[in-house]
Amino acid sequence: MALFSRIVVGTDGSDSAREAVRQAANLAQLTGAALDVVSAYEPVSNSRSSGEAAGAPADVAHEFGPREDVNFALDGAAGIARDFDVDITPHPLDGDAADAILQVAEKTGADLVVVGNKGMTGAKRFLLGSVPNKVSHHSPCSVIIVHTT
Repeated sequence: MALFSRIVVGTDGSDSAREAVRQAANLAQLTGAALDVVSAYEPVSNSRSSGEAAGAPADVAHEFGPREDVNFALDGAAGIARDFDVDITPHPLDGDAADAILQVAEKTGADLVVVGNKGMTGAKRFLLGSVPNKVSHHSPCSVIIVHTT
């Protein structure tokens, strides 16, 4: 039996998240696990979306918005995974990032969640919370917190 069979990792496209994806892809390669990559976005109002796209040429105006940022982050994660010869299943979800990671981990029956440590230092973590803190406290499976900063 493999050490891990299904790994979930979250990304927002940041340098820290890319390092977490690299390490998750490496683990998936070493263990033969499936890799699920989650990226979440907060829905925005139609008026804000229209305003952001207003100055753009018509042929690219549809590419502005949080969903497109998520798709860009997932495409970047897929590129990293290819370097490790690992296929991913992308999960673009709307809502809170930690909730999205937890939802995918539960839905897929993951046995490992990988998150970066960014946002876990200092007193702010106790006041504001963070993705790695929330995931580590509520995950249905083991969690590896990768040192990414």
